[in-house]
Amino acid sequence: MKLPPSTQNWISLAGALIALSTFFMILFLVIISILMETGNAYLGIIIYMILPAILFFGLLLIPLGMYLKIKKEKRELKTSEKGYPIINLNEKAQRNALSIFVISSAIFVLASAVGSYEAFHYTESVEFCGTVCHTVMKPEYTAYQNSAHARVSCVECHVGEGAGWYAKSKLSGLYQVYAVTAGVYPTPIPTPIKNLRPARETCEQCHWPQKFYERKIKSSKYYLTDDTNSEWDLILSIKIGPSLSAHGLSEGIHWHINSDVKIEYKALDEKREKIPWVRYTNIKTGEVKVFEDSIEPIDKKVLDGLEIRTVDCMDCHNRPSHDYKDPRAFMNQAISAGLIPTDLPRIKSVALDLLNDNYSSTDEAMKSISDGLTKYYKLYYKEVYESKQNEIKRAVKNIQAEFNKNIFPEMKVKWNEYPNNIGHLIFNGCFRCHNDTHITKQKEAISKNCDLCHSINLQGKPENLQLAGITKSLEFVHPGEDVTDEWKTMLCTECHSKL
Repeated sequence: MKLPPSTQNWISLAGALIALSTFFMILFLVIISILMETGNAYLGIIIYMILPAILFFGLLLIPLGMYLKIKKEKRELKTSEKGYPIINLNEKAQRNALSIFVISSAIFVLASAVGSYEAFHYTESVEFCGTVCHTVMKPEYTAYQNSAHARVSCVECHVGEGAGWYAKSKLSGLYQVYAVTAGVYPTPIPTPIKNLRPARETCEQCHWPQKFYERKIKSSKYYLTDDTNSEWDLILSIKIGPSLSAHGLSEGIHWHINSDVKIEYKALDEKREKIPWVRYTNIKTGEVKVFEDSIEPIDKKVLDGLEIRTVDCMDCHNRPSHDYKDPRAFMNQAISAGLIPTDLPRIKSVALDLLNDNYSSTDEAMKSISDGLTKYYKLYYKEVYESKQNEIKRAVKNIQAEFNKNIFPEMKVKWNEYPNNIGHLIFNGCFRCHNDTHITKQKEAISKNCDLCHSINLQGKPENLQLAGITKSLEFVHPGEDVTDEWKTMLCTECHSKL
């Protein structure tokens, strides 16, 4: 096909060759990705980011080569002729060039539109967020897959709707790309509390205050660290909402976001774990109460300089999708699920000792768990070691699996790095405010009475259970024979945070 002489140069020819080969490579990989049963993060990067950039580069070479050839020819002819190029469609070469330009431009624009659309959705996908930066994002991605929000895409919470927050997320992402590439990211990755979008714009798209939640029954099995791994059962009635749904948010834990009241607080630290000041406002009556920490009072100048924040979902539900459970919690779950045999003497106690060590790598942890359990039974329970080889191997395998879901040595991620404010066992959570030490000038305190949030319906060992009616509550009995009554005057975290 006859084309203008300016196209006859190596730069334009190379550009056309690069563009065509890249275009067909993209088509081929798109077909491969469609036929594959599971997606591949790196294939997506190649299809939607790397190859389109190469294609665009090849297309740029075509006019560049034409421009350089025309400039060279003019210089060789020593002509001073200036002006715009002459377009004459009576010439076959120019007609052919125009036809190729129009057809290829239409194909390119269509492919670019489809590619841009796919690239946008790919960069918003869970696969992209969780697997591209594998080492860095592995803890978050693993915890997310085992969370209640595993079917909610990352961007629905971390970005939300609207162009403004989309642009902010991409600008923030530029530094993150640089940090990963240059290896300057912190370990563990800090929770970006300051940059989070307000919960009313993300969480409340599914969980809105007008939707009232009634009380919830929570049934748990715990296992003591004694010779027989004694079982301790506990059933709680969690007072999320009122006793009757008709009462709305007038009572229960979710009362904190009742539209008729406003709860505000000031925090001393970035993680919002130390709260010296709380203000309650009744919207209907105008009543205002200010509670201040009476044990560790804060200087007025310092207090006045702190930001006032209104309580929302994230002040309690701060780990909705990336919660790393402590070893006692995931060991209890694994034993309850039958993954770890209880007929192995002191299995929970031995496992906790191994799980609480600090490891430099996952491989080191896996070896330590395997060697530690095997050596323990070989040394202290020779009969068990000889007769229960399969049970020991199963225990090792499942303890390692639980470790891999919750502890990530390479990123220095474990349960104590990210406080979870739901509850009050490992982290202060509720006790940040509900501790009997936040008091008004009228001596009214924010109570830490357990019955405010839950009632105990059943507790004890299976052979000696205490049972209360569904509308009544038992007085809590602390499991363990060596536990004194001292716990009654303490916060749970004073002991339970020391794993």
